[in-house]
Amino acid sequence: MPPATADSADTAPIDEVELLTRLVSVPSVSGDETAVAALVQEVAAGLGLQVTRDDAAVVIEVCGAAPGPTLALVSHLDVVPVGQGWTRAPFAPTVEDDRLYGRGACDAKASVAAMICAAADLAQSGRLARGRVLVVLGYSEETRDTSMPRAVPRLGPLDAAIIGEPTSLQLAVAQRGLMVVELHAHGEQRHAAYAADGGGYRNAVFQLARDLCALPNLLQDKPHPLLGQPTLTPTMLEAGVARNVAPPLAKALLDLRTTPAWPHAEVGAALRAVLESEVVVASERLAPCETPSGSRLLLAAQKVRPQAQCYGSPTCSDWVFLRHLDAIKCGPGQSLRSHTPDEFVELSEVRAARRFYVELAQEYLS
Repeated sequence: MPPATADSADTAPIDEVELLTRLVSVPSVSGDETAVAALVQEVAAGLGLQVTRDDAAVVIEVCGAAPGPTLALVSHLDVVPVGQGWTRAPFAPTVEDDRLYGRGACDAKASVAAMICAAADLAQSGRLARGRVLVVLGYSEETRDTSMPRAVPRLGPLDAAIIGEPTSLQLAVAQRGLMVVELHAHGEQRHAAYAADGGGYRNAVFQLARDLCALPNLLQDKPHPLLGQPTLTPTMLEAGVARNVAPPLAKALLDLRTTPAWPHAEVGAALRAVLESEVVVASERLAPCETPSGSRLLLAAQKVRPQAQCYGSPTCSDWVFLRHLDAIKCGPGQSLRSHTPDEFVELSEVRAARRFYVELAQEYLS
C-alpha cells in the first residue's frame, strides 16, 4: 500500500495509555490482525507520521536531520487465544490502579503503544540528529507463521534493533533458541510372548527409554554465562501396535531450548554421537541470539537507563530474524504475565518505555 501521511500541523499529542486501550480493545489473535493493523495505520497517519502497511508488517518511519544509521523498533500486533480462567472481559480493557488488563496488554501491545508514541515524539520534536527510526510491527509472531522473515528484507539496510517484548524494561542481551527434535528408536516387531526369545532382539521401547535417560547428561560442557545450560525436554511419546505386540518403532519428541554457546548444527551432531536412536531435526530456525560484544546499542541503552539490568531471556521472539544486527530485547511488562488469564501491564512501565525508546534513539543516532 502507498504511504499514508497527514499534515504535521494537524497532529495532536497522543497518550500512550489511551492508545494501548484502543489496541487491546481490537481482538487480534494470530492470523486475524487486519483490524488492528488498520488502526495502527490510521493513528500513525493522524500523527503526521509516514506509515506503510502490507502483508508482512506496519512500518512507521522517522528520518533524522542528516543521513546515518537505521534503528528498528520491532514488535508484533498479534496475541495468543484467550483461553480460560479470565475474571475480566479479555478485549474490554480495564484500568485498575496502575494496571491495564486485557489480552495482549503485556505481550506485546504495551511495547507497540510505547513505540508508536516514541516515533511521534521523535518526529514532532525534530531532535533526531541523523539516520532514521523504523517502527516495525509484524503479524503472527506467536505462531510458526510469523511475518517477520518477509518484513525484514523489505526494510532496506538496518544497523540495530530493539525487540519490544515484556522484559520489565530490563535489557535482554541473550535469548534462548528452540530446536524440535524427534528420536526414532527402531526395533523388531514380535508377539509379546516371544519377545525374550532369540539373541540380538531389539525392543524399540527399551532403546528409546535408554536414550531418554541419557538426555540430562548431554550438552553440559559449555554453559552460557547468562542462560546456563541448554535444556532437553521430552514432551511427547509414541509407540505401539497392539497390547500384545512388541513395536518396531518408538518415538519421542524433544523440546530443546538452546543457547548461543551451542549452535544448532553442533547440537544435532552431539546428539547423534551419543544416542542410538535416529535423530531427526524437525525444526531449528529459531536460533539462539546474543547482543554482540562492544554493542553500541547496549552502551546507549545503559547510558539512558542505567538502572536496567542485563540478563538472558528464556523466551523466543522475532529477534531471531534480526540476530545479524546489533540488537537487544526490551519492553514494558512482566514476561511471566504473557499468555495468562487476566493478563496485565503496569502503566508506569508503559510511560517509562515511551521515554526510553525516545532517549535511546536520540543517543544511538546522535
